[in-house]
Amino acid sequence: MSDPLLPIGKRLDLAFEFGKGAWLYTRNGDRYLDFASGIAVNSLGHSHPHLVKTLKAQIGRLWHTSNLVRIPDGERLAGRLVDATFADVVFFANSGGEANEAAVKMARRFHAAAGAPERYRVVTFTGAFHGRTLAMIAATGYSRYLDGFGPKVDGFDQVALGDWSALDKIITPATAALMLEPIQGEGGLRTVDPETLCRLRDICDERGLLLILDEIQSGVGRTGKFLAHEWAGIAPDIVTLAKGIGGGFPMGACLATRRAASGMVQGSHGTTFGGNPLAMAAGNAVLDIVLDVDFLKRVVSMGKLFRTHLDRARCKYGDLIAEVRGVGLLQGVQTVVDARKFVDALRAQHLMAISARDNVVRFAPPLTVLPREINDAARRIEAACEFLREWKLQPQGQQPEPENVRTTLPVDGRSEDMEPLS
Repeated sequence: MSDPLLPIGKRLDLAFEFGKGAWLYTRNGDRYLDFASGIAVNSLGHSHPHLVKTLKAQIGRLWHTSNLVRIPDGERLAGRLVDATFADVVFFANSGGEANEAAVKMARRFHAAAGAPERYRVVTFTGAFHGRTLAMIAATGYSRYLDGFGPKVDGFDQVALGDWSALDKIITPATAALMLEPIQGEGGLRTVDPETLCRLRDICDERGLLLILDEIQSGVGRTGKFLAHEWAGIAPDIVTLAKGIGGGFPMGACLATRRAASGMVQGSHGTTFGGNPLAMAAGNAVLDIVLDVDFLKRVVSMGKLFRTHLDRARCKYGDLIAEVRGVGLLQGVQTVVDARKFVDALRAQHLMAISARDNVVRFAPPLTVLPREINDAARRIEAACEFLREWKLQPQGQQPEPENVRTTLPVDGRSEDMEPLS
């Protein structure tokens, strides 16, 4: 029987039966240390007891109503997000792409409501990733995502980060906003430094633009602040969230100041599933954990420990690792060999990671990861490097595939390291 799934991506011949904490288990009992977290989604790891208990209780009460009626848990979640951030209002969606669509619509309506409907263009930055809708692939500007989908959606201009002269020229009387990620996840873990974020904020203020920050990967505690831009001490106009905010349940959010959202009046936007009771229960459960100050301090500590290991690996395997990038628990390495080959070698060591553009291997472990699990991951990274060092010495055409090489570290699932942080 042919595969009934649309063949839009290459899937690994690997399936997991269940997860616990930072670990994933196959049906035959093999365990993998999950430093991918479903692409930075499983912020509390797998089967976190608080999240499981909350969702089980909600499933037994109410899943969906629609936004035609009040959803008290949604009002509560929005209030908590407002209290924890720069924002005054929140719109809930189902994904990051939808949250970004809402942000762009909000920026356009802001200017239209102020009597300047000609101001609809949004400047984005090289290396971006903002989603897969037609508008968001235009915002991303990556030719691989645009190819074959017809004319690029109008309204987006791209410029290289740090090219201030080019940015000055690309901003016109038709520009509505600047939009960027504080850390470019898919774009290769390029971190926007605080000075650059501050300067972009100033430019927006001087030119009457809105500043939109896509924190879909960098937000919800991943850097050790609830939102990554907090490290720069700036206040954006709009921020988008998804991935970690639901702890694995699909949801997104668009946060804004009341001024930025002033054009979004009744009937200007909507959603059927966004903000449903099940999603809101998940979001509130995640915030119960992540908003704790001590929890965020612990993320900073775990990020520093992981950076120490990655820096050591770079020093030891400079022929394989060119650079260490990222912040907190969104870090990775730019590799000398093909990043996908590096990810394969890590998987052979039962460590899950993700490749990104610019030949980068991305690590996004659960925010609940334990120190001994970070140490374990470091051993697996070094074991993968040892394999790749030998692999490079083999004649072309005779190099074994990493997935055909037995892991050199124990994977029997009986280690005390499996205990999740509750």
